Amino acid sequence: MERITGGGEMSALVEIRDICKVYNPGENEVRALDHVDLTIHEKEFVAIIGQSGSGKSTLMNMLGCLDVPTSGTYMLHDKDVSHMSDNELSDIRNKEIGFIFQGFNLIANLTALENVELPLIYRGVSRRERMRLSETALEKVGLAKRKTHRPSEMSGGQQQRVAIARAIAQAPPIILADEPTGNLDSGSTKEIMGILKGLHEEGRTVILITHDNEIAAQAKRVIKIMDGRIVHDSANDTEKKEKKEIEEIKESGARGEDINE
Repeated sequence: MERITGGGEMSALVEIRDICKVYNPGENEVRALDHVDLTIHEKEFVAIIGQSGSGKSTLMNMLGCLDVPTSGTYMLHDKDVSHMSDNELSDIRNKEIGFIFQGFNLIANLTALENVELPLIYRGVSRRERMRLSETALEKVGLAKRKTHRPSEMSGGQQQRVAIARAIAQAPPIILADEPTGNLDSGSTKEIMGILKGLHEEGRTVILITHDNEIAAQAKRVIKIMDGRIVHDSANDTEKKEKKEIEEIKESGARGEDINE
């Protein structure tokens, strides 16, 4: 299996070593993760792809510090988070990770601005700074004029953009997106993927969890998980192939012009 370790000179942000997650230990045990090794560097755009039951959701929970492994080590920013308490993991999540979920997870009776502000309140950010960060985040996702709208007054794509604004408001090092386009139409999907690509281009680390090959193909690196194990891990050369094809078409056109002359 081809395996890469990520971003050249960039430092390792995520280092998972020999991680296992076992449910119902014994005769009927289920190995959701089976001796997984994974390194993700700062500023990478990674897609983790797998079908239902592959272990991708369990891996996402590990990466997002929503669960701890049965065995193995998870280093996040050089901190061993493998065996932290719930309170310690909550603190790590608040500081290190911005979550984007398939179901948006917006609070119905709050406006877009208030939804974006909410995590900042838990982090103890002052009211003035909360307003500034929230308005900046909404502007970044193109919803500055919708900040007083509630979720019921917005489309699915707009709600997901609010969720992205909430995730990026305090500039966490990692954006963890779990099936972010799963409930969206093709137009909204294109918008959301464009925003994620833009965040990566700004220097954010984006980890995308999906079952969709077309969505995964838009990341810079694709990791495939099956039966709790990583079975494929390589740089995505789709963009290189497309550029090469364009260059070949241009060269063919130029040669045709020379012949006609």
